[in-house]
Amino acid sequence: METSNVYFTSFKATEHENLLQKLHRLMKTAGFETIDFTDKYAAIKIHFGEYGNLAFLRPNYARVVADYVKELGGKPFLTDCNTLYVGSRKNALDHLETAYVNGFSPYQTGCHVIIGDGLKGTDETIVPIDGEYVKEAKIGHAIMDADVFISLTHFKGHEMAGFGGALKNIGMGCGSRAGKMEQHCDGKPSVDQSLCVGCGACSRICAHGAPQFKDHKASIDHDKCVGCGRCLAVCPKDAIAADYNDSIAMLNYKMAEYSLAVCKDRPCFHVSLICDVSPNCDCHAENDIPIIPNVGMLASFDPVALDVACADLCNQMTPVENSVLGENIKVHGNEEDHDHFHMTHPDTEWRSCISHAVKIGLGRDQYKLITL
Repeated sequence: METSNVYFTSFKATEHENLLQKLHRLMKTAGFETIDFTDKYAAIKIHFGEYGNLAFLRPNYARVVADYVKELGGKPFLTDCNTLYVGSRKNALDHLETAYVNGFSPYQTGCHVIIGDGLKGTDETIVPIDGEYVKEAKIGHAIMDADVFISLTHFKGHEMAGFGGALKNIGMGCGSRAGKMEQHCDGKPSVDQSLCVGCGACSRICAHGAPQFKDHKASIDHDKCVGCGRCLAVCPKDAIAADYNDSIAMLNYKMAEYSLAVCKDRPCFHVSLICDVSPNCDCHAENDIPIIPNVGMLASFDPVALDVACADLCNQMTPVENSVLGENIKVHGNEEDHDHFHMTHPDTEWRSCISHAVKIGLGRDQYKLITL
C-alpha cells in the first residue's frame, strides 16, 4: 500500500537549536524548497484565535513560515476567513483587530494579514469540484487568488469534528460565510425573534426576498433563501444564525471536499503543531487546560496523512489527569478501542473525514513517519 511521508520533530530544544530553528529545519527536510516561490503569492492559512483564547499558535511560528517564503522569493500573507457565529472575528475589521491583539501584526510576523473572504464574509470564489456532497465550493477569494497554499495548523480537540487538524483548518477555515453554512448545515439561517428589532437590514441585503416581516419581527422563508449568509453579516443585533442540523459525518464529508477545492491544481504544503491541545477549537473565547502533553511539530505535502499521524501521536500520549479527557476516562473507563478525541467529545468522530478525503483523492491515510 502506498504511503505518504510525514516529518516529525519533538519540542525538545538545545542551546544550539531553538524551536523556531527546528521548525525551519523540519520544513526544509520535508521538501519546502522544492516549491517554486519566485514572485508567487503564498497564502499561509492560520487560526488567529478568538479574543480571550490563549491556546492558538504563537505568531513566532508564523514568522518562521513567512520568512522562509520570502527567503525563497515569494510574497507571503497570513489569512483566515470570517466566522459564521457571533464573536470577535465575524467581519474583517473585528477579525483584523483580534489578529493584531493576539500578536499577528506585520511587525511581529513579517507579513500582512488579509481576511480571505472580505469585509462581511461574502468575497468568495466559486470552485467547481463536482463532489458527492458539494458541487461548487465557496472559498475566500484572497485564498484562491494565491499561487501557493500553506496550512499552519494548531492541532487540538474539536467539539464537532473530533479534532481540529489540517483538513479542518483548510476546509472549514477557508470557506466563505456561505461556504461555512453549506458545510455546517442545510444552508438556511433562522431568526431569533427575541433579538430582532425589525430594522430591515436583512431584507435590504437579500436579493431573493427571503426575509419576511410580521409584527416588526423578521423570519426567513427557506423556500426563497439560497443560503448566501449575507443577512448574518448585516444584522446589527446578531439575531440571525445558521441551523446546525447536519450530521457529524455529513459535516466531515463536506469539509473534506472543501479541502480538495482549496488544494487542487496548485502547490500546497502543510505544517501542524501539536501543543496546548485544548479540548475545543480556538474559536472559543476561552481555552481549557490541555488534554495531553505537548507532542511536537509535523510537516507533509499530504494533509490527510498529516492528520492521521497527528491523531496517532496524540493517542499514544498519557492524558492529563484533571483535563476534560482525564475526567471522562475516570467516568467512562478505558474503552477497548480508545480514542482520546472521541473520549473528549463522545458525540464526535473524525475518521469519516479521513476516509472520504482518501476516497476523493486528497491524500492517503497510510504514512511513513520520519523523525528528525
